[in-house]
Amino acid sequence: MNFDFPPSRRVVMTGAGAAVLGGCVAAPFGDGADGPGDALRNPLVRQRADAQVFRHDDGDYYMTASVPEYDRLILRRAPTLAGLATAPEAVVWRRPAQGKLGGYIWAPELHQIDGRWHLYFAAGDAGEPFHIRTYVLRCLDRDALTGRWEMMGQLQTPWDSFTLDSTVFTHRGVRYLCWAQQEPGIKTNSNLYLAPLATPTTLARPPLRLTVPTLPWEIEGYKVAEAPAVLVRNGRVFVSYSASATDARYCLGLLTADAGADLMSPSAWSKSQAPVFVSSEDTGVYGPGHNSFTVDEQGRDVLVFHGRDYKTIQGNPLFDPNRHTRAQRLYYHSDGTPDFGVPVGAGAVPDRFAPLDRPGAYLRLDGTRLVIGEGDLATTQFRLRPGSAGAVSLEPILRPGHVLGWSPGGEVSLAGAADDPARSGFRRVRGLTGGRGVSFAALAPGQGYLRHHDGVVRVGPVEDAAARASATFIVS
Repeated sequence: MNFDFPPSRRVVMTGAGAAVLGGCVAAPFGDGADGPGDALRNPLVRQRADAQVFRHDDGDYYMTASVPEYDRLILRRAPTLAGLATAPEAVVWRRPAQGKLGGYIWAPELHQIDGRWHLYFAAGDAGEPFHIRTYVLRCLDRDALTGRWEMMGQLQTPWDSFTLDSTVFTHRGVRYLCWAQQEPGIKTNSNLYLAPLATPTTLARPPLRLTVPTLPWEIEGYKVAEAPAVLVRNGRVFVSYSASATDARYCLGLLTADAGADLMSPSAWSKSQAPVFVSSEDTGVYGPGHNSFTVDEQGRDVLVFHGRDYKTIQGNPLFDPNRHTRAQRLYYHSDGTPDFGVPVGAGAVPDRFAPLDRPGAYLRLDGTRLVIGEGDLATTQFRLRPGSAGAVSLEPILRPGHVLGWSPGGEVSLAGAADDPARSGFRRVRGLTGGRGVSFAALAPGQGYLRHHDGVVRVGPVEDAAARASATFIVS
């Protein structure tokens, strides 16, 4: 949702269609795509793990992922990111009933190379389902979902060993492959490697070993570095990766190189010493990992990953089907590095609200108090919960089932979602200052707007320009 409208789109209404509170007349939002009912919601696609989602040059979103049966390769396409949830799913390849490639089929990725669609995927053999190697399919037609696919062959690396999770990216004119593999002589389940591609199935030079899992959070259950995903932003190349067993201990780490560096030089890369994305008891998402990056319709960066809604798993987590594809906005620290925050939980993807008169500060949860200030990303994320007749309430992602409510005196605090709706519901309207951003008009007659005064959040009248600025929030 993007509510930062230019002044030319400011609409001042009078009569029954306007909200009139505290001396201001504010135009409500219509019923278009920005409404909370049409928001991107989590889980995005249930029982689809290892998801790759991207926006292609044709403007459409594409998705591929592992299915619980580990027996086929699927693709989805939709004009919107949220549309992937209900998009038809095309099966473009099925494993043979016996022999080579007849085992587990994992973690496909779709890439267009030299004008043709290619699918990288990991496959075991019938009778040896964990004899995992990486293979490449090529589409003979323009449409990846309806076209004919042919097998190009196995990815050739220096070792014939457990190989999976290949991703392709181009940087400074060089096409690279990054993947996970078990290297003979190193006692891990998988490490990460990087090399330029000569062809879709062959490397142009010997690979660089990017990282070996050695840190405590990388070796919980298994010694794993897998599922690399590449993001080039803010003068750096970031490679996120997944570590440890595929249960609630699964998490993301991050590798970083300067965008101008020689990516094939070991000295170019640094590694996070702590995981950057982990399970959250507060939001109820466990084992977040195997991510990809894309952008939303407004061009904002989006993190895609899978995770479960529960912590305890019976049996082997690989055969628990409920790793669901999820998506949330990706933010950045002041130094330009990604701030993954926490997995945001079920429901509409949350927003952040920065008051127009306090750049760099946000509406945030501080214990049970609501303040304007700086803090951990998760404390500044609020989900808009739709109510009756177009009303909304604001739910902190760290306190599901609670919303912002206010007392007769205007003090704002957390309230149960089932408590007095008249004192927790708002009309979301265009920002009171120049039509920028968004403002929240209290449902209770005469109460005014959600605003702040010296960092304290309250509901009250707005009678001058300074008050209007304090009640106008830029959404990110």
